[in-house]
Amino acid sequence: MGIVKMEEVVYEYIRRDEEGNVEGITTAVDHVSLDIRRGDFVAILGHNGSGKSTLAKHINAILYPGEGTVWVDGKDTKDGTQLWNIRREAGMVFQNPDNQIIGQVVEEDVGFGPENIGVPTKEIWERVEESLRAVGMYEYRKYSPNKLSGGQKQRVSIAGVLAMHPKCIILDEPTAMLDPRGRKEVIRAARGLNQVEGVTIVLITHYMEEIICADQVFVMDQGRIAMEGTPREIFSQVEKLKELRLNVPQVTLLAYELKKKGLSLPDGILTVQELAAALLPASG
Repeated sequence: MGIVKMEEVVYEYIRRDEEGNVEGITTAVDHVSLDIRRGDFVAILGHNGSGKSTLAKHINAILYPGEGTVWVDGKDTKDGTQLWNIRREAGMVFQNPDNQIIGQVVEEDVGFGPENIGVPTKEIWERVEESLRAVGMYEYRKYSPNKLSGGQKQRVSIAGVLAMHPKCIILDEPTAMLDPRGRKEVIRAARGLNQVEGVTIVLITHYMEEIICADQVFVMDQGRIAMEGTPREIFSQVEKLKELRLNVPQVTLLAYELKKKGLSLPDGILTVQELAAALLPASG
């Protein structure tokens, strides 16, 4: 079993009127099964309303499945006795860092989580330094979060989760409110944690360029897993992605259009360097 395993998970949002009568039911997650390997960088894609964020909230027991089971590091999320262990092992970073940062000084904010779970003071400061260095924010440790850019705030949010020493970090559209530079900062930090620290990363996003380095990709549509595979396998299916109302990286789309025009190019080109290398024989 991987660090996160879901089996036939169903989650429904129930709408009620003022008297409490059921007005309607929306199935946000519809019989989803998946297995996330320990130490992987996993991306979950989907257009707005596809169910990807609802699915993410099941990984650290913010939501519980109406049907099916979610295991985090072998623990059933519906087991109330394991709730805090699950949330320690699977930390969550949300879209808006302002909703997650509560300290007046960066290092105090990062130390809040470990202090809350009773980590000794000396170890708290060790974790704060370690976490801020891991996301490239140590030099800002004495700053007020209000003085930081959006990308810097989000990296502080990630450091706050990392200081809890989780085995897995779920990033729920962490770059949705950021400019391109901020998005790059956050994704670079997430990749560093995965590659250097061995933390399992689950990235929820609709920015295709952010998933190129993922180990595994799940594409959601109408609450179900519509596609799964490596980034190259996913981006080799341009027409299917379009049907799912998703874009592809610009370089992938360019290569796809050139191939339609008759150039001999491989499917699923992911980077400018790959496209340039593939075009060299054609130009020669």
